[in-house]
Amino acid sequence: MVAKDLSMTSDPVGPVRRWSPFNSIKFFVFCHSVLQLAQLLVSGYMKSSISTIERRYGLTSQKSGLLAAFNEVGNTVLIVFVSFFGSRVHRPRFIGGGAVLACLASLLMALPHFLNGPYDYTGRISSSSDNSSGLCQSGSLVTSLSPNQSCSEEESPAQQGVYPLLLLGQLLLGIGAVPIQPFGISYIDDYASRKNSPLYLGILLAVTSIGPAFGFVTGSFMLRFYVDFDKFPKDQINLRHGDLRWVGAWWLGFLVASCLLLLAALPYVFFPREMPQEDAEGDVESRPDSEQQQTDPLQELSLLQFLKSFPRIALRTLRSPIYLLVVLAQVNLAALLSGLATFMAKFIERQFSQSVPFSNMMIGGVGIPLAVLGIVLGGVLMRRLNLSVSGASKICTAAILLCTFTAMPLLLIGCPTQTVNGVFPAGTDASCSSSCQCPKGAFNPVCGSDGVEFKSPCHAGCAGRTMDANGSVTNYTECRCVGGLGHASPGTCGSGCVHLLRPFMVLLGLTSFIASFSQTPSYMMILRTVPTEDKSFAVGVQYMLFRVLAFMPGPVLYGSVIDTTCILWGEKCGKKTSCHYYNLDRFRQRFLGLMVIFVCGGLLCFLLTVVVLRRRAGHQEPQRESKGGYELVNGEKTPENTLSKEKEIEGIKT
Repeated sequence: MVAKDLSMTSDPVGPVRRWSPFNSIKFFVFCHSVLQLAQLLVSGYMKSSISTIERRYGLTSQKSGLLAAFNEVGNTVLIVFVSFFGSRVHRPRFIGGGAVLACLASLLMALPHFLNGPYDYTGRISSSSDNSSGLCQSGSLVTSLSPNQSCSEEESPAQQGVYPLLLLGQLLLGIGAVPIQPFGISYIDDYASRKNSPLYLGILLAVTSIGPAFGFVTGSFMLRFYVDFDKFPKDQINLRHGDLRWVGAWWLGFLVASCLLLLAALPYVFFPREMPQEDAEGDVESRPDSEQQQTDPLQELSLLQFLKSFPRIALRTLRSPIYLLVVLAQVNLAALLSGLATFMAKFIERQFSQSVPFSNMMIGGVGIPLAVLGIVLGGVLMRRLNLSVSGASKICTAAILLCTFTAMPLLLIGCPTQTVNGVFPAGTDASCSSSCQCPKGAFNPVCGSDGVEFKSPCHAGCAGRTMDANGSVTNYTECRCVGGLGHASPGTCGSGCVHLLRPFMVLLGLTSFIASFSQTPSYMMILRTVPTEDKSFAVGVQYMLFRVLAFMPGPVLYGSVIDTTCILWGEKCGKKTSCHYYNLDRFRQRFLGLMVIFVCGGLLCFLLTVVVLRRRAGHQEPQRESKGGYELVNGEKTPENTLSKEKEIEGIKT
């Protein structure tokens, strides 16, 4: 009886495999969701902090747009190699290595804060006894000496290396992100059961969509702290959130994100190269035999042969008119998304006189969640109606057409530019402060009692001020350039139409919700209009075009357009810095007008897909119905297709 029991516990094939969480695909999905959330949090946080970094280091919007897009450079260059390496490498360890590199990149992004001195701004009070800084004083020695001191700091190597450091951090962040999503998705698809694989990939897609929202919400929280709260005691910080000179602790979120990335990278050291296959019931079995797996002939190629074959297969894929039109439509929408994600918070801040943290909360708490909801409902609609490719094209066209009707009114909802003495309207008299010898780069906005804004108390001709017990200025007095009562309050007068923010956000949220309806149907159109053996290449080419045509130039284009609306540039040490004042009407018309142009471009491409599919249906015989009603091309590999591809591969090898 004992011998019988022993025989039952022994395994005739090999030793009994002990259960480990690192042999569970479910645990891998959990770890990968956490990692993607941390990685996308960095990306979203970067966009939420871009206007703050721009103000802190005196960057133009074009430069900050280039900075936001620079992580796509490394990603675009290396994404081709992901298609080549595929399952040839230890994918979990490559993912972990990418996460560690992203962690180091995030630390590098925060480094300029620690290498440079405190944030210096016009009107900063060095002590409670300092009663003259920023006021109208003829022949003041302070105004003649302070620029020389600040210029020596401006020309220091640490200050000049800020922008290259930030660019390098963005480049490394893009390189670190290369293996994370592609290798993670392929690893899950290889070892998850057919029943659970869509669920796992759906979870990753949801995290991918929600991750940037967490970045914006994190930015909203971190930017409430003053940038130098680690260098000054709280009682020496005199700026408020609504002040145009306010700079939040942009660096703090990068430190938090780097810690999360490092923690999320650790489990990938322990995941095996090949995981036991999950069956339909969720149990774990050994991997199926090799004869049950289909091998891709491209996996037999060397790296040089693969690089030679990539352009040929990419061009073959682009010859499909439906594929090309859908990708171009998605490129338009991706360029729209990249620009709005980078600068919409800045638009809300300037247009409606809101603080940076509040503007980020509007994007992360309203805009992005509504877009995620639209993506989910678009997929549900696609599944419920069991739409064909033709039906999917009509859904996309209808969604973008409706999107144009919700986007157009946004051009009309905005605020006029406030009156700024000597700046706007052009030609206003600013001679009354000429004897005050105001520093040329002085920027400390005050709002006069007559409703006119001035660049600084000095430009308003103010000779005195009152302060509270904390050392903060409460009022400027004896202002000879101010009409009426002759006093001015610290801060900007604002655009005076905060009440329009609510209808603007309703329309913006509705636009993002409707536009995102097209994402899932358009993605399915791409998968169903190319041969089965070219699907992985089609998706790879799609994402490459996204980066080259949308994600890289989009933020730079939007930033350049914003710069054309500036009416007063900052100046320090004879160099142009960030913009102080914008013409708000031009800002709104050009910024949102560019959005409408991209929406119309996407609509045109989707309309052409409807026309092409209708003509194709009229000239060709109805194809054999396929499973689920999605297929436009036959997804099965016929002997002729397989033979032709094998001949092509052999030709590449020789």
